[in-house]
Amino acid sequence: MAINWILESVDQSASTNEDLMARWRAGQLWEPIARKAITQTSGKGRLGRAWVSHAKQALTFSVAHPFKKNISELSGLSLACGLAVIKGISQASGISQADLRKQGLGLKWPNDIFLNDKKLAGLLLEGGQLDANQSTWIVIGIGINLTTDEALANSIQRPIASLDQISQIESMDADVLWLAILKELAEIIELFEQHSFAKLQEEWNSWDIYKNQSCAIIQNEKIQLEGLERGVDDQGHLLIESENKIQKVISGDVSLKAKP
Repeated sequence: MAINWILESVDQSASTNEDLMARWRAGQLWEPIARKAITQTSGKGRLGRAWVSHAKQALTFSVAHPFKKNISELSGLSLACGLAVIKGISQASGISQADLRKQGLGLKWPNDIFLNDKKLAGLLLEGGQLDANQSTWIVIGIGINLTTDEALANSIQRPIASLDQISQIESMDADVLWLAILKELAEIIELFEQHSFAKLQEEWNSWDIYKNQSCAIIQNEKIQLEGLERGVDDQGHLLIESENKIQKVISGDVSLKAKP
């Protein structure tokens, strides 16, 4: 049965993730909900990074969904949601996934969407169970750059990509994209509930921008592991081939970088 999201759209929010997390902590979430902010002033990404967005420059929204699985069974969920974002971009733009891949769209473990080696979109997952008898509520925050913002790129000192850099996309209607991603998220979540990440492993690996490249795992600005990136396993754990052995990287509190 399809997920029927309750839709909320506001002009401004400090953080759509925090809006929904506050409701979860207060026991005020009952149905799957999607909340979009035209402007987000204090959004956050992985590793405590800020994600600030302005009107028409980015699509920023969060969804909250009650999973039947417990938190230990949700490994790979962020990767699955990344696939939903790509499918939504394809659906909203009318560009096939094959053509998007040719133009440089891809996934970076554990929860980024890249376009030609620049970050286009990111995801942040939070939540859990308030008690053992309740569903596992997960809040999934998604931010996608719609247009190029040089000032933002300079302020965060990292190159960023935007959807308007994809040929055939002169401008993208944020609401059209939002609804397309919500549709794909619903399908991915239902598939994940039934089969976990294993059913999506092969598809995710086909979008992996660093697969078979020399990479480094970095934590606290220090290299923890180097080797060839070999995609992910059926639980979404990153596989690094180092010294003729395959090592699994489980923690999302690390950064994956390609070696020059």
